[in-house]
Amino acid sequence: MTSIKEHVVAEVAGSPVTIDVRRAVRAKRMTLRIPPGHANPVVTIPARASLRAVEPFLRAQQGWLAARLAERTPVVSLEDGGLVPFRGEIHRIVGQDAARGVVRESAIDGEPCLVVCGRAEHLSRRLTDFFRRTARADLDVAVAEFAAEIGRRPTSLRIKDTRAQWGSCTPGGVLSFSWRLVLAPRYVLRYVAAHEVAHLIELHHSAAFWALNARLDPRHEEARAWLKQHGRTLHAVGADRPGRG
Repeated sequence: MTSIKEHVVAEVAGSPVTIDVRRAVRAKRMTLRIPPGHANPVVTIPARASLRAVEPFLRAQQGWLAARLAERTPVVSLEDGGLVPFRGEIHRIVGQDAARGVVRESAIDGEPCLVVCGRAEHLSRRLTDFFRRTARADLDVAVAEFAAEIGRRPTSLRIKDTRAQWGSCTPGGVLSFSWRLVLAPRYVLRYVAAHEVAHLIELHHSAAFWALNARLDPRHEEARAWLKQHGRTLHAVGADRPGRG
């Protein structure tokens, strides 16, 4: 088992960086990794190791850590006037002070916009909630369509903020998806939906699975290539605020 109950702050390229510490019973040495998205770097140490031993280890890894952090896509803040992708198209965020906090699509002077009503301090949360609701609605439609084609139904559909994968399917038929798929073009969201629905029949990535995946979604190769090239930009959206699982 592992746990995160500790952290250290290391200076990397002249700036302080918070490093989460995981203690692992089976770990025999220290390891360092950069999680997907913009989560803190994680150092895994043996369960009984001293926290003081982490500092010299991180100093030795400083060059590698600085290089990996520099590769991260800049954070896209959810703030008034900012630009954010939505269904594959860049939208400007427009905050409006109003008693009722709602989000709506609009076009202002010909520019696609997401108008966020309510108090300014709630703008980021309201917009994230809007993305989650819209992702749920779009995925409900796509999953129902593909599930009908194969004559299977998932036991449930969940929306999360996953970092390691865009979607998953359990042996019991529970489908989970990242809400960030709603930021991508529609055909990308549909690809992930088709991929996970195919797992309702073929749980592993066998030849039969890929054949079924291709039948459900003829654009699957194009969508996979898009995610490989642009996936990091989706994880950067709103990465400066705490997420929810």
